[in-house]
Order: sequence, then structure tokens, then C-alpha cells
Amino acid sequence: MAVVTPDEKQLIKGIVCDILELEGDEIADDSLFVEDHDADSMRLIEILSSLELNLRVTIEQSELSRMVNLQGVYEVIGNIAR
Repeated sequence: MAVVTPDEKQLIKGIVCDILELEGDEIADDSLFVEDHDADSMRLIEILSSLELNLRVTIEQSELSRMVNLQGVYEVIGNIAR
């Protein structure tokens, strides 16, 4: 399994915060996007596509079910061959 670098984690968190309209201190690695931050399915898709653009990766939509919080996003990105 590839490791997500601290710089990548910071970029990922920044993307998620921008889309969910949160400050960095308002979200924890384990806080849930939908339940804790009122994200809807459109915002989740926006997160996925923004990650693809910024990290130059392809993320299968089936991975959305694992991308429920920052920790899940880090794991998904870490498992993508880059």
C-alpha cells in the first residue's frame, strides 16, 4: 500500500474543506462528511472529481462508499497506483 504524504494530506484536506465550506479546524480525520458536515451526494462527487484533477489520479465511483471521511479518502488515494 502506498503512503499518502503529509503534503498530499494537506492538499486533500484543503480540497474537502473548500467543497464542504469548512475551516481546517472544523474537520477531523474521522469526522463523517454526510453525518457531521451535511454533505450531499453532489458534494461527494465534487470532492472525488476535484481530487482526480488535483492529484492527477483516477478514482472509481465505487470507492465513494469508502470515502466517508478524510481517513477513508487517504486510504483510497494511498491504494491508487501512481
